[in-house]
Amino acid sequence: MAKEPKRIFLTEDEMPTQWYNVRADMKNKPAPMLHPGTHKPLTLEEMTPIFCEELCKQELDNDTRFIDIPEEVQEFYKIFRPSPLIRAYQLEKALGTPAKIYYKFEGNNTSGSHKLNSAAAQVYYAKKQGLTSLTTETGAGQWGTALSMASAFYNIPLTVYMVKVSYEQKPFRKSIIETFGADIVPSPSNTTKVGREINEKFPGTGGSLGCAISEAVEKAVTTDNCRYVLGSVLNQVILHQSIIGEEAKIQMAKVDAYPDIVIGCAGGGSNLGGIMSAFMRDKLTGAANPEIIAVEPASCPSMTRGKFAYDFADTGHVCPLAKMYTLGSEFMPSPSHAGGLRYHGMSPIVSQLYHDGYLKAVAVEQTKVFEAAELFAKTETILPAPESSHAIRGAIDEALKCKETGEAKTILFNLTGTGFFDMTAYQAYNDGTMSDFIPTDEDLEKGFASLPQIEE
Repeated sequence: MAKEPKRIFLTEDEMPTQWYNVRADMKNKPAPMLHPGTHKPLTLEEMTPIFCEELCKQELDNDTRFIDIPEEVQEFYKIFRPSPLIRAYQLEKALGTPAKIYYKFEGNNTSGSHKLNSAAAQVYYAKKQGLTSLTTETGAGQWGTALSMASAFYNIPLTVYMVKVSYEQKPFRKSIIETFGADIVPSPSNTTKVGREINEKFPGTGGSLGCAISEAVEKAVTTDNCRYVLGSVLNQVILHQSIIGEEAKIQMAKVDAYPDIVIGCAGGGSNLGGIMSAFMRDKLTGAANPEIIAVEPASCPSMTRGKFAYDFADTGHVCPLAKMYTLGSEFMPSPSHAGGLRYHGMSPIVSQLYHDGYLKAVAVEQTKVFEAAELFAKTETILPAPESSHAIRGAIDEALKCKETGEAKTILFNLTGTGFFDMTAYQAYNDGTMSDFIPTDEDLEKGFASLPQIEE
C-alpha cells in the first residue's frame, strides 16, 4: 500500500467559497455585547462608529450558517491560499507514538501567520465602505503585520498600537510593518488620553493587548472616517478564520482521515476558532465527536483559571463589554514571549462552547512550550512561533498518551506562525535564562476585582 503523502494540497477550485458561522449551530448562543455606559445590549447603530458596518452585521448574526466570501476576498486569498495540511512523520517517529499527527500550516505569507485571513476580509469591507484610515492593536506583531499587508493592498492608511514589551522584544516587526506603509506605536503610549492614564496608573508597565485596544479605539473614534479593526476575540474574526478548518476537513478527507483530537493555541480565540469550527459543526450536529483542546499559557490562564463573566474588552474601559472567560481587564500579564496570547479574555464563542463542555482547556508553562518548539523544528524543519507552539506542546502530550495506551489516534493541530521574529525567546530558552511565571491566586484576585457588576 502506498504511503500517504506528507503534504496534502488543495487546488484553487477546491477552496471553500463560504465562511462557516458556528453560532448558527450552537444551542446556547454567545451572550450579546453590552454598551459600556448603559450595560444594555449593543445595537448595530452603536457599533458602527467603532467598526465597519458590514462587519457589525456579521458580528451580530447568530443565525446565518454559511456566509459567502466576496469574490474580491477569494482572489486575495488565492495569493497565499490554500495552505497545506502536513503529516508530521518525523515528529511521530521521534516520539515513538502510534498516533498520526497532522498540522495545518498557515505561515506561507509575510506575516507568517493565519491573521491575513481576517485582515483581508476586514480591510476589504472598510474599502468598500469608503473609509480613509484604520487603527488596530497587535501583540506579537502577526496581526499588525497582516493588517499592514492588507491595508497596503487596498491602499488604506493604518496605525498599529503594539504591546510595548513585544515591541521591545521584536524590533524587526516595526521594520516589516513600516515596509507595508503603516505607522506603529508602542503601547501604552503618550499619544492618546487613555494611554497616558494607563501609564500613570501602571508606571513602567510593558503593556497588554487590553491597553493597546483602548488606544486604537480612541484613535479610531476621534479620527474622521476611521474605524477600528480587531484580529481576534470577535465573532466576525472566528467567522473569517473558519476557512482554516474548512480546508483542513477537505484535505483530511482526501486521505480518508478524520481527527480524533483537534488542538489550537488560545489567546483570544482566532487560532483555535479557525481550526475547530468545521469539526465543531460535526460535534454540535452529532455527525462526529472529536475532542477539541485549547492550549493557553500558564502565565495568562483565562480559561483554566478565569471567570465566566461580563468584562471590558480593554484596559481603558472604552470598548463594549463581552461575556467571556476572563482574568479581569486590569490583569497585567507577565512579559512572556508568547505575546499574541497575552490577553485577559477569551472569544465569547470559544468561552460559551467551553462553558457548555464542547471543548477542554489546558495551561502550559513557556519552557515546556519551547521544548516542544525545538523538537518540532528539528524534526519538521519549521521554526514555530511561541504562540502556536502551545498547540505543538498539546499535540505532543496527546501523542505521548497514545504511546502509553497504544491507541493510534489521529491528531490535528493548527500551526499558525513562524518564529523568525522570536529569536530572543529561543536564545533565552537555550541559555537557560527563560523562566516560568504562574500567577498566584492573589495575583488573579487583583484582576477579578476590576470586573464590572452586571445584572443578568
